[in-house]
Order: sequence, then C-alpha cells, then structure tokens
Amino acid sequence: MGKRNLWIMIFTGILLVGMISPVHSAEAADGKDAGTFTKKQIGLKELAVPSPAARFTYDSGLNFDYPDAVRGIYVTGPSAGGAKMPELTKLVEDTELNAMVIDIKEDNGNITFQPEEGSPYADVAESFIDDPEKMLKELEEKGIYPIARVVVFKDSMLAEKRPDLSFTQNGQVWKNGKGEAFVNPFMEEVWEYNVELAKKAAEMGFEEIQYDYVRFPEGFGSRDEQLDYGQGKYADMDLDNVQKRVQAVTDFVEFARSELEYYGVDVSVDIFGYSATIEEAPNIGQNFSKISSNVDVISSMIYPSHWGPYFGISKPDAEPYKLINEYAKVENEVLGKLDPAPTSRPWLQDFEAPWLYSGPTKQYGKAEVEAQIRALNENGIDEFLLWNAGNNYTKGVDYTPMN
Repeated sequence: MGKRNLWIMIFTGILLVGMISPVHSAEAADGKDAGTFTKKQIGLKELAVPSPAARFTYDSGLNFDYPDAVRGIYVTGPSAGGAKMPELTKLVEDTELNAMVIDIKEDNGNITFQPEEGSPYADVAESFIDDPEKMLKELEEKGIYPIARVVVFKDSMLAEKRPDLSFTQNGQVWKNGKGEAFVNPFMEEVWEYNVELAKKAAEMGFEEIQYDYVRFPEGFGSRDEQLDYGQGKYADMDLDNVQKRVQAVTDFVEFARSELEYYGVDVSVDIFGYSATIEEAPNIGQNFSKISSNVDVISSMIYPSHWGPYFGISKPDAEPYKLINEYAKVENEVLGKLDPAPTSRPWLQDFEAPWLYSGPTKQYGKAEVEAQIRALNENGIDEFLLWNAGNNYTKGVDYTPMN
C-alpha cells in the first residue's frame, strides 16, 4: 500500500471516531499566526485554510498507487510539455520503470507551468507544461507514478528579484563560478515561497514532492565571512555558523513536511551522497541523519562520476558497481540507526562524464546502468531514480536485474 493511501486511511479513521482536532500548521501549533513572515513581502496571497476534515481528505481527483518499488527517470519541463514526452512515457510503459520526477521549479528558479492570474510565481513562469492536470491524468491512465521536483535554494530568479533574501558582495548578488545565485536558507520567507509552490503541485495531483538543492552553496564555509546576508531567527542562537547552517536546513525540511502533511503526499529530499559518509557536511549545512529523520524518502545523488577517489576506489566513474556497492553499505548502516527510517531511493548515473578524462571517456550503457541497480539490489535497496539531463536514457536496460 502506498504511503499516501495509508496516511489517508489513518487520518480518515481518526476523524470518523472524533478523537482529535488537528492543528493546521507548525506556526499555529506554536501559538503564532500562520504565514505572517512571508506573504506580504514576496507577494503570496493569504490562503483560506479549509477545515481539518477538508485538508485530510483533500482529493485532486486523480488516483495513483505507490509502486512495488519506485523505479523512475528525471523529466525536464520542456520534455514533459513537449514532443519528447510520448517517447518517455513509452519507455516507462514498456519496461520495469514506473515513475517520473518532473520539474515543477527548475534550477534557475523558473516554474514550468503557467500559474493563475495574479500568482506570485507568474513572473518566473515558463509555460513548458501548458496543462499539468491533463498531463497528470494521462500518467494516471498509464499507471506512471508522478513526483514533482522543486529546486529550493538555488534560485537566480528570486535572488535577483530579492537580493535581501540572497547573499551579496560589494552590493551585488553573489554568484558561483557557473554564474548561479542562491537564496538564503536562513530566511523563512524563502521556505514559504517554495512550500506554497509545492502545495500547488500537490493540488494538481502529484503524489510526491521532491526537494532539490536543500543546502547552502558549495564551499560556503570558505566565503562565509566575505558575504553579506541575514541569519533571521538563527542570529541569536548560541551556535557557531556551521551548526546554524545545519539547523536551518534541517528546520526547512521539517517545516516543508509538516506543511504538506495535509495533502497526503510523500516528501523526499535530494542530498549529496558523501553526506552519508561523514557526520555532516559543514559548508552546505546537510546532516544526512537529521534530514533523513524528517522525510519519507531520501534520494542520495551517488553518480559515480561525482566522486573523487573514495572507498579505496581511485576512479569511481570507471567502476560503477563497486562504488554503488560500497556506498550502499554505509547508507544502510546510517539509516539502520533511525526509527523510523525513510525509504532509500538513490539517484543513479545514465550519462557520460567526459570532463573526467583526457583520453576516451568511460561510456555508460546497458551494462553500467544495470551494474548500479544490481549493487543497490544486493544491498536491499530496491528503489532508484535515473538522471540524464537531456532525458536520453539507455535503451534495452533490465531495470530489475535481481529478479
């Protein structure tokens, strides 16, 4: 049974016997006015909060069953709304795949559909998906499980619009070496901006919200003192800057999950694979165990190409099975200490990494993709997602090589 259906059954049963009257938000639970810290400044409208029963029984009109194990592919907004979508849905239908992770908010901050008139997201909208509800209805008919990807703190659009919500240097929004800007995880306005968008995805009918870039910029610790930025409520906390970053990222995930609980959707977070191998990633504020404790699904990005020498493997990209096998052992140990533990659903590599080679590039085809899946399976991890930025996936792969 899918987690969404299980939650709906549990809460519906509770409501029927009249045992509880749930609170509507984390703020309300603390005796504060919900949503006061963001909407007037970003432009989000005050939302009418339905009765508890209405929130718990929210129905998009679509019905998706959680698969035996999610085996999915990444789908960009242009692919989802364009000529490539039939090819991708056929790939899923014709194989052991069963899910799609579809961009709702992209890496630069654009959303991939046209929102309602007056929406605070209207000026960052690219109408790649002209009718999201129609798209989701077609996925329902084909039995394809839909996951909405929302990129959170990497957001050049919001950073340029609201420098006060970003990091600045010499009066200008700071950008990394790729020209990308981030918004500030300390700012609760940014939390609301992304969570309200996630709610819209849930209302469309997505069964799961997947948050990506839930972190500070890479290497932030080395430029911490060079940038100007606010720390919000964290400024007065008796913590060093490393722990403040960890606390802010963890708090966002907890907030995001609590706010979406009433929609019956699962919440997942993408996280750097190496975060599971260390106590915490101090520069970017990711603590694997703390984030995992606040999500339904944890998706470690364990592409072999993204590791330097690790686990005694000098060139992980050339040894996909060995890299994934060694990582899975570590992750299992870490998640085994959590109760309850989230579902593990790692991101796997279905692309080449020519930047790693001066000579011929290691090719990723059927054998390499299957090797990664087999390594997970042998360690008891049955779920996975495949990444290819252009959505060009290897043909002829057996996605259940252990069966």
